[in-house]
Amino acid sequence: MTMSPGRSGVPPSAVTEREDAITRLHREQWAGLVRLSLLLLGDRASAEDAVQESFAAIYRRWDKIKDRDRLDAYLRSAVLNTSRSVLRRRRLAVLHRQPIEPPVWSAESEAMLGEDRREVLAALATLPTRRREVLVMRFYLHLSDAEIAETLGISAVSVRSTVSRGLKDLGQKLEEGR
Repeated sequence: MTMSPGRSGVPPSAVTEREDAITRLHREQWAGLVRLSLLLLGDRASAEDAVQESFAAIYRRWDKIKDRDRLDAYLRSAVLNTSRSVLRRRRLAVLHRQPIEPPVWSAESEAMLGEDRREVLAALATLPTRRREVLVMRFYLHLSDAEIAETLGISAVSVRSTVSRGLKDLGQKLEEGR
């Protein structure tokens, strides 16, 4: 018995494969991707939106993805690019309105996070984008040099040198704050 394509022209088995793969990715990667985006964007709602947009993009472009064995890296890149777009839109919005106060940590977050951790996050936010991205992927997502390189489209050597420079800058900023 052959299955006929549905209204979309896509055979039901292809739809099931796509949905199964994306469901697995969502289950395995959601929390880590939200953390990645949260550390770049600074608020959970925007981070979750960025991750959800990335999953939706993969779903829409499923037939155009050639190497499905690299979906994890493709998804990380999509989240990173979506987060960058959010940051660009925020910068543009700031140029066209009065400066706003930085987000205030909630009382719950204040109680849960120690002063040192807030200082590190504040210092991390001042680093150049590439250094911040590499440090977040290395120390918060625990990705290897190769995974970071693949996500950012740079060499593993560049990852290592960026980590080194980022840690040096981060240390200097933390010393300045003391």
